[in-house]
Order: sequence, then C-alpha cells, then structure tokens
Amino acid sequence: MKRPKLISIILVIAIVAFVIYSRQGNQTTTHEEYAAFIQKERTAMEEFMKGEAGSPFNQDSVPFNGLHFFPADVKYRVKAKLKPIDGKKVVILSTSDGKEQKYLEYAFAEFNLDETENRLLILEVMETGPQRGKLFLAFSDETSGRETYGAGRYLEVKKVPAAKSVELDFNLAYNPYCAYNDRYSCPFPPKENILKVAIRAGEMNYHN
Repeated sequence: MKRPKLISIILVIAIVAFVIYSRQGNQTTTHEEYAAFIQKERTAMEEFMKGEAGSPFNQDSVPFNGLHFFPADVKYRVKAKLKPIDGKKVVILSTSDGKEQKYLEYAFAEFNLDETENRLLILEVMETGPQRGKLFLAFSDETSGRETYGAGRYLEVKKVPAAKSVELDFNLAYNPYCAYNDRYSCPFPPKENILKVAIRAGEMNYHN
C-alpha cells in the first residue's frame, strides 16, 4: 500500500473517532442539562405549593410536607405521533366531587414504551374563560394507586397547529389538586387513557 493512501485512511479513521467521541460528550452534557431542567421545574413547583396564594395548601390550612418525585429519566420523554380525529365528539369526564366536565376530542397520541404500543386521548377544554381551547391530558398507569396518586395524573401538552407529532415528557407529570385537598374538583382520566405500562416518572403520591 502506498504511503499517501495509508495516511489518508488513518486520517479518516481519526476523524470518525473524533466525531463519535464528540457526540458521546455532547450526549452526556445534554443529559446533565436535562436533569437540571427537570430539577428547576420541580423546585419552582414546590416553591409555588409552599407559598403562593393559588396553592391548594393555602386553602383550609392544609399542611405542606414536600412533594415526592421519581428520579428524572430521559426514557420517559417520548415523541408521540399525533393521530387526528374525524368527527370530533364531546367527552364527559366524571370528577372527584361527583360532578362532570365537558371536553372536545382533539387527537390521539401514539408512542412505544417498554416494547408496548400506547395510545392517549388528548382533549380540548370547552369551558368559557382563559382555559378555553387549551389541551388537557389526564392518564393513569400501572403505578396508580401504588406509587402514584390513584385517580391519575396530568401532563401539559402544547397545541401546535398542523403538528404531526408531540413530545410527552412524563418527568413533568403532576398530581391534580385533589391529591392534596379534597375540596378541589378534579376530572378523572377517560377510559382510553388507562395505560398498561408503569410510568415511573414525574410526581409520586403526596401521602405516603
């Protein structure tokens, strides 16, 4: 083999090795930054619960003893396909205080987790007021009633017109207010949103 050709091959191998090493380094940094982001969100949530006027702990003198979370795990930040719904129907959800709330079907979010195909129904708020038109996602899973609140948890979803996918970050899943204070009215997840997998991410039971 001629020397110039050998040098070229060695140079290519070195460049490939550098690229792989750089990507691995960036991935580690990304994970660290992601964990820091989740921790920042959780700290802000606890600060709100402890002292803000809108906190459920400021009503009826309910004591605040700190929130509990699963460790942040990027596995539970999933990209789901959005499946539009033709002929959208009104969905009536029962609430924790025996009442009902009406929502409009928006889309299905489909994703794979733990080698299981999952599907969640995303709803749109119909009530008049500042929340009208916003998306609502309530779900329960195999941890519900054990490690997490028995009536399910909520997840914020951003509405992006014409989007074909959506990020569902279960590390940001949170309890409805009725998990802390029985005076609140909280809608239960629709039957479509009872998952057969364990979502060990986000907020855990408040009352251990």
